[in-house]
Amino acid sequence: MRTGDGLLVRLNPVAGGLVPMSLIGLGESALRHGNGIMEVTARGSLQIRGLTTESARLLAAEVDALGIDVRSSVPVEIGPLAGIDPEEIADPRPLAERIRAAIEEAGLTARLGPKVSVVVDGGGQLTMDLLTADVRLKAVRADAGVQWSVSVAGDAHSAKPLATVDAEAARDIAVAALRMVAEKGREAHTRDLSERQLASLAGWHSFAPPSVLPDISPPWGEIRSRSAANSHVPTSAIGESARAGLISPLEGEMSGRTEGGAVERHRSPIGLLNLTEGHALGIALPFGSMPAQNLIDLASEAANLGATEIRLASGRALLFLGLTPSAASTLQACAVALGFVTSPTDPRTRIAACPGTPACASGHIPTRAIAETIAKQNPDLLDASLTLHISGCTKGCAHPGAAALTLVGDENGAGLVVDGTAKALPAAYRPGYDAARGVAGIFAALRAQSHQGETVAACLKRLGAAGIAELYRRNQ
Repeated sequence: MRTGDGLLVRLNPVAGGLVPMSLIGLGESALRHGNGIMEVTARGSLQIRGLTTESARLLAAEVDALGIDVRSSVPVEIGPLAGIDPEEIADPRPLAERIRAAIEEAGLTARLGPKVSVVVDGGGQLTMDLLTADVRLKAVRADAGVQWSVSVAGDAHSAKPLATVDAEAARDIAVAALRMVAEKGREAHTRDLSERQLASLAGWHSFAPPSVLPDISPPWGEIRSRSAANSHVPTSAIGESARAGLISPLEGEMSGRTEGGAVERHRSPIGLLNLTEGHALGIALPFGSMPAQNLIDLASEAANLGATEIRLASGRALLFLGLTPSAASTLQACAVALGFVTSPTDPRTRIAACPGTPACASGHIPTRAIAETIAKQNPDLLDASLTLHISGCTKGCAHPGAAALTLVGDENGAGLVVDGTAKALPAAYRPGYDAARGVAGIFAALRAQSHQGETVAACLKRLGAAGIAELYRRNQ
């Protein structure tokens, strides 16, 4: 896709992870063909920035030469510890693969938009609750064994539940939902399905079809004609207008973004995680971004220490497998020296920041430098209740949803938006180079006026938007 600093390439390895030498090779390709910036997104995708049309072709050839097979179909995402997590309820890989095969057999990839996605969550230490998706399938324990809870249009907190069924029925419902979305066009999502369509999906398993696959390949008109002969697809559900009942919109994935929705605490991918055999060490990229050379150096050290695989994890993290506890400690120290995030309490994990200037031509302010300054000056106030978004321009790529505080760059400098998105009208401005000092004034007031046990978000709400804007504006 085209961004402010050229073309951006997003890679999702079919294998789910990379051997250290492959990540080193990708880093070297990023240095040769891009602007030397690599990212891991909130959904666990690897991105290389600053490419041209020609250099992107050269990069693609080098990815092939490295033997990295990447997905190009509808994303069917599973957790980074799938199949190796002793705490997971079920291994999601077999069901995810059956859904991928069904999507391809139904010819849906070309008919669905690039941001349509499916999540298959087997549970465990690193759930996928914070990721939005068009269709969500989550393993649950039941008297009859493992079942799959199917919901649509949102994250675990906001998605609309449809049914709890066995794996076969879950696959059928997921593919049927995607077929309904495809009928509405490439801009559609499951949020655009009507209440009657959702009801038909919720009751799909009651018809006990032997398999959805033979029935979804023909156009809906042919399926309508079958409905008269007791088809398991209710005719009234097909082709309904979305006006009958819309679900809250999905948020798209862009570089370094955080996810909206649920506010409960979730296990961080950062730190040492127990596996069925051995451990995984989670190390995150600050704001989802790092110079390629830093990633090369980290992967090289991991290879020297015996790491067998590096998996991409949601939350902008890398999971290093195959390390002994001693080797993991050594790699963690190396990561600290290189500027990576090695603690789940690192204040940088509470800030969403796009590349900004000078990396992105669309940016008006040095977002990452501002974010680093704020994190260093205010580690005690960046708690789990607060989301701080720093956006180089009004597009808001790093955090499309509303945030408690948003700094947004435009021709007037660094604007402050309280409880809104980067597209909203700022309540106050400071020069871009001085934005961190304005935030420091807000946080000084929070320290002075917060009540015992009060969260930062609650204190901000009590101070009010006008008061916060005035705190930001002072001392110019």
